[in-house]
Amino acid sequence: MPTYDLYANDPGDPHWQVPASGAARFSWEYDEGRDRLLALYQKGKDKQWDGQKRIDWDLEVDPYDPLGTPEEAMTLYGTRHWDRMTERDKGELRQHFASWQFSQFLHGEQGAMICAARIVESVPDLDAKFYSATQTMDEARHAEIYARFLHEKIQLVYPINDNLQSLLGDTLRDSRWDMPYLGMQVLIEGLALAAFGMIRDTTDKPLPKQILAYVMQDEARHVAFGRMALRDYYKQLTDAELREREEFVIEGCHLMRDRLRGVEVLENFGIPRAEAEELSERSEFLQLFRQLLFSRIVPCVKDIGLWGKRLQQAYVDMGVFEMGNSNLDLLMAQDEEIAEKLDAERFAAEERERVAEVEEAIKEGRSLAG
Repeated sequence: MPTYDLYANDPGDPHWQVPASGAARFSWEYDEGRDRLLALYQKGKDKQWDGQKRIDWDLEVDPYDPLGTPEEAMTLYGTRHWDRMTERDKGELRQHFASWQFSQFLHGEQGAMICAARIVESVPDLDAKFYSATQTMDEARHAEIYARFLHEKIQLVYPINDNLQSLLGDTLRDSRWDMPYLGMQVLIEGLALAAFGMIRDTTDKPLPKQILAYVMQDEARHVAFGRMALRDYYKQLTDAELREREEFVIEGCHLMRDRLRGVEVLENFGIPRAEAEELSERSEFLQLFRQLLFSRIVPCVKDIGLWGKRLQQAYVDMGVFEMGNSNLDLLMAQDEEIAEKLDAERFAAEERERVAEVEEAIKEGRSLAG
């Protein structure tokens, strides 16, 4: 079924065109590179996987409860709107919120694919071009997987959120080669990782857990790549140049924070926008969600050298400053371990099934022979 037939709201023109700016850069040095970045490139090649085969798409998903979301986590829970809803209404609300979340993941992954391709084009160093080429393939796979999950399992799609689209546009329009790194690898990918992780760790549904765990295994490499490249480059910038990038980070963080409310969903259930915004802001679950969502961005921004007073104050005002002390390497290692453990558990279960089938066949053969 065409995606346009599944959209909850009209997404408008089927193509969004962002004018390209900046130079395409070639490098004639083919035999030198940073060892740690070339090692990450090798890992990116080694860790390629097929989303059609690694994920068990035969797992059933209830479109009216795709994530096992508890009632207390729903924005409308405890309001007069919730009291008037039937069980069917509540199921549709769960479907719409899950669709909205995964639709933003899908649109973000397409944006990440385009940004990674832009990095291949514009970054001056060949080692970074090599790695970005593997990331472009990763992001294509992620977009493919999220699109399939939305089409086949949730059967509903939401247009890209205005704030996410704004940050993507700002990232792609900037002619400076480091801005796709900063906008995508640090801000959008960092936020996505935290959102993926929260759902991965709370859902009791096996298919979305698989999808998120495997995507996060790739994303851990992507954020590591952004940190390596930007940390090296930002050591060379002037204070004025660093302040420009810090302003971009502040604006991007505000856009991402405001993106998280899901007001579009509530509007589709007949709630006026102003009231929908107020209900979202009062949601205790949303407040906790926002705090956790910056757990990947703040330590990464600090690590790459963007930690001026204005940026620090912005994080104080947002209530996330203390997250600058989070151990990002540990979080990334855990993301990889969770995916590997999930694989091991699945393969062990499949092996037990195969052994049981063989033993049953042997048993039947003996009984026939007897």
